[in-house]
Amino acid sequence: MKKWVIFMLFFLLSLGLLKAKIDVDLFGYFESQIMGVNIHKEFIGLFSNKLRLDLKSEIANNITFAANFNCLLYHGKTEWNILDFLPDSAVAEVPEGMESYYLFPFSDRYYLDNAYIKFAFKYFDFIVGKQQISLGTGYVWNPVDIFNVKDYLDPTYEQPGHNALRIDVPLGSTFTLTALYGPEDTWSASAKLIQIKGRIGRFDFAFIAIDKSWLFHDYVEFDTDIMNFTELPEKRQLLGFSTAGELFGIGVWVEYAYNWMEETDDFYELVVGADYTFDFQTYVMVEYYRNTLAKSNYEDYTLNDWLRLMTQEQKAIARDQIYVLLQHPVSDLISLGLSTIYCISDNSMGLIPALNYSLSENVEIMVYLNFNIGKDGKAYAKTMGRGGMIRVRVYF
Repeated sequence: MKKWVIFMLFFLLSLGLLKAKIDVDLFGYFESQIMGVNIHKEFIGLFSNKLRLDLKSEIANNITFAANFNCLLYHGKTEWNILDFLPDSAVAEVPEGMESYYLFPFSDRYYLDNAYIKFAFKYFDFIVGKQQISLGTGYVWNPVDIFNVKDYLDPTYEQPGHNALRIDVPLGSTFTLTALYGPEDTWSASAKLIQIKGRIGRFDFAFIAIDKSWLFHDYVEFDTDIMNFTELPEKRQLLGFSTAGELFGIGVWVEYAYNWMEETDDFYELVVGADYTFDFQTYVMVEYYRNTLAKSNYEDYTLNDWLRLMTQEQKAIARDQIYVLLQHPVSDLISLGLSTIYCISDNSMGLIPALNYSLSENVEIMVYLNFNIGKDGKAYAKTMGRGGMIRVRVYF
């Protein structure tokens, strides 16, 4: 019997025993998804089924345990050649004989995404375990968040858990001090974070300092000892702030972070955004993003730039971008949307029309298409393919 079957049976049995002894909230969802893209005049599709089981229990008056287990299965085109989506200039950098190293597999996964214990004491809260770490106020980009990178096609999708020890200390009635430690193999490589967050008037503010190792890879050199591309770890130190609130009836937010790097050039990231809902219920959101680690000229994009973007080692390949979202409820059950991401640096664009359909309180369907408009080699080049996604999710 496969290990994942044994683990699943053990997990479900443990849930049964746990629920029989103490009060446990058990919930989650099942998600079936179809993703396809037309690339080089050929349509390829990837299908997935995901089951997420969440449990939460109040062990005592001041102790909470929570966890979730994910089972993610793929079928269809489960091995994609990354080089098919890159411009000729980047493919030309691939060393002869290394073409097979750029195949990206979608492998079935069975994993504990979050599992933590929260202790709520009189003067502070303490959380230990694998937990979600969500930082910043930006919708698509978060300069102060070095733990997660959002997908611009689906920026609100749930973020993964991270191993950490976290303490939250209230400072009066409006401010909170947060300290977080993300353990790695050494103290130097581990993440250390301090944040002060509070509210003044109609605005929330947060000031944050982070020290963490950042792992790059050199995607033109392969290390046979670790059977992966050569690792290039370096120290990263970040100082930033974020704010969000309301100004003249318009929601506004700003997020900024400066990064001191050990090997790479120092850089900063900036997000400025605003949103508004009209009386006729149309919602409009605009967000501008600058990343000085990225390039301002598309002719300077390298193979490493592209691969680091695709593997989420960095958040952008182009320096200046702007994102616009329009949403309108057609009925109580259906809403239509259109997202546009425009790369100011290289004059390319991605269009993402979307539909959300709530069949009931527990069943929803999401559909989006993706059309790129730009010359070969640009951030959103039409040669990178056009595709879409259909997702059906049932909550329980």
